[in-house]
Amino acid sequence: MRDQRAGKERGRVLPRAFVLCSLLFDLSLAAADDWPRWRGPDGNGVSREIDWKPQALSPAPKVLWRTNVGEGHSSLLVAGGRLTTLGNQGGKDVVQCLDAEKGKRLWVFGYACPAGNFNGTRATPALDGGLLYTLSRNGHAFCLEAETGKVRWQKNLVSDFGAKNTDYGITGTPLVVGDVVVYNAGTSGIALQKATGEKAWAGAAGICGFASPVAFKQQGKDCVAIFGATDLSVLDAKTGDRVGSVAWRTSFDANSADPLFFDGKLFITSAWERGCALLDVSGSGVRPVWENKNFRGHFASPVYFDGFIYGIDSNTPNGELRCIDAASGQMKWTQKGGFENLIVAGGKILAIDRRGVLIVAEASPAGYKEIVKVPVLSARAKNWTAPVLANGRLYCRNAEGDLVCLDVR
Repeated sequence: MRDQRAGKERGRVLPRAFVLCSLLFDLSLAAADDWPRWRGPDGNGVSREIDWKPQALSPAPKVLWRTNVGEGHSSLLVAGGRLTTLGNQGGKDVVQCLDAEKGKRLWVFGYACPAGNFNGTRATPALDGGLLYTLSRNGHAFCLEAETGKVRWQKNLVSDFGAKNTDYGITGTPLVVGDVVVYNAGTSGIALQKATGEKAWAGAAGICGFASPVAFKQQGKDCVAIFGATDLSVLDAKTGDRVGSVAWRTSFDANSADPLFFDGKLFITSAWERGCALLDVSGSGVRPVWENKNFRGHFASPVYFDGFIYGIDSNTPNGELRCIDAASGQMKWTQKGGFENLIVAGGKILAIDRRGVLIVAEASPAGYKEIVKVPVLSARAKNWTAPVLANGRLYCRNAEGDLVCLDVR
């Protein structure tokens, strides 16, 4: 009788234990996430991971692997256990796919392209439905199979569609919206059919800005913001029709930081004392809300988090980490230190500085509060690429192509 009761008890306990283990496993999965596109899962510089540990970086980070991916400033995609990026090696741009956990190369695809000034690649690959879309500084646009690196189609935005190159190359990351892939090229963008590479629409020929296109919905319609050389254009993503625009000139016609979309608004900023502005795009057209010089972002794209904007103020490499109130534009605090780029994860700022030092600080308007400060990259190279956090691993890359993977679980 006792054995029968024990069996029944075991029968009740085992399912409960199984459910509990399953729940904990699901929670652990929810706490980790891929970084499948430029600027993270939502394209805004914010990671969804909440269970990473800043303390794992101190007193010295645990290095899982290191490699070199070639010269350039391209960021990284991490999705499905794979990491994809671009670099320039020996006069060729090289698209590389690596095992995200171990750093082993899975495939490589290259094509002739000079390293140019500020050597190397600019744009980050865009991943959509098993296909990768890449762009070179000279306008080479490729569609590759993400699994193998095999070419599906290739175009050149300069020779095929009349875009004009800049002194620093075409730099914006491709953006897939619906059936088109959008590039910041020409005065207000070029869109190609993502399946074939045929032209869907194009703005006027001319010099482009350096920012990446940003997608958002306006009254249920897919729109895209293109930060051009002299203005911000808001376009219908499907047709290229202009919804609205705002003139925005700088000393060198160099608008580089991505527009930041949140709560039906776009935040734009430029360096050389140009300043920043908040624009309402919740209705039809574009309506200015406020403009000031409390934030003068160079090319590190700012991040919106809990009602505040965090970013790098002033020209790189002398940037200050700064927080402003998104609603009013009022500056809350600023911190000197030669900051170069940043993301936000789990309520924390992860920033890289010109010496290759990673800084973790609270993302709070109350003031700058540093948590961890540790060297992760060479002090000799430009550290213009923002850190990437995916599945408990932190990836940092510099302009020389040194890439390090750190364990922050």
